[in-house]
Amino acid sequence: MNKKTPLLVILGPTASGKTHLATRVAHEIGGEILSADSRQVYRQMDIGTGKDLSEYVVDGKNIPYHLINIRDAGEQYNVNDFQHDFATAYREVVARERIPVVCGGTGFYIYALLKGHANDTVPVNAPLRESLENQTTEQLLERFRQSDSPYHAFADTSTRKRLIRALEIAAFLDEHPQHQIQFGTKEPVYPAIIFGLDPPVETRRQKISGRLAARLKQGLTEEVQGLLDQGITPDQLIYYGLEYKYVTHYLTGEMDYGEMYAKLETEIHRFAKRQMTFFRKMEKDGLKINWIPDEWPEAQKIAFIVRHYREFKSIREGSM
Repeated sequence: MNKKTPLLVILGPTASGKTHLATRVAHEIGGEILSADSRQVYRQMDIGTGKDLSEYVVDGKNIPYHLINIRDAGEQYNVNDFQHDFATAYREVVARERIPVVCGGTGFYIYALLKGHANDTVPVNAPLRESLENQTTEQLLERFRQSDSPYHAFADTSTRKRLIRALEIAAFLDEHPQHQIQFGTKEPVYPAIIFGLDPPVETRRQKISGRLAARLKQGLTEEVQGLLDQGITPDQLIYYGLEYKYVTHYLTGEMDYGEMYAKLETEIHRFAKRQMTFFRKMEKDGLKINWIPDEWPEAQKIAFIVRHYREFKSIREGSM
């Protein structure tokens, strides 16, 4: 493991400018982007997931990217899939003697690369499982999203079975707060230096609101309608959350446009806050994040990241 080329990780909440900065860093350092975004893996889900593929051209040069558009819309994808796909992409990038630049806001995925993922041994709760089986998948998802359990950030809810197990573990932790979540280490743990973007809250809120309005003008509603027209069910789209959940509710007549817009805007703001909470949790777990001052000009941010990555990589190579 100590011979692995280290990852250059750029993380941050939604609308923080991660992709823009990461592609320019990759251009400067000779890197390729490995996306750590749980929804950008899906084809035909472009506007709602904010792929911004135009950002992957810098000074007329295409920046290679991985783990984007690798699954069909309607499928489910989880952290185990991500770890497997990431390992393949990582090997390809390193074989080309390129720098693996990880960019994304799905903290759980990044955490899984660096620490492994939750592999807890909570006992089965048969009565709870029986009661949960009587609820719809949407009801189960909503119940889990509203949970304040520390397990919320680590759970795999990609299937109904896993969702019920996640609720079971969350309930156990509520009753046994002293119980510590254990993490498996069977998957590769990559060496990495992490850089974080954290714009001021008001700046972030303005960007989120402006971006939502822009995406709706760009055809977000039409994108979701097109997925429905292809036979993807409302429940499948609701599973993806945020834009796909609330626009689906609007298109199926469960909300009017104003309700959809207001609720979606609120939920994206909450989502960004949860992302930052998870990043702080990563720090508490020993993962150092080098936060980049928002007021720095772009050139200074790029120079800082490139310099510190090269120093980190050189120190590791010197210690081998």
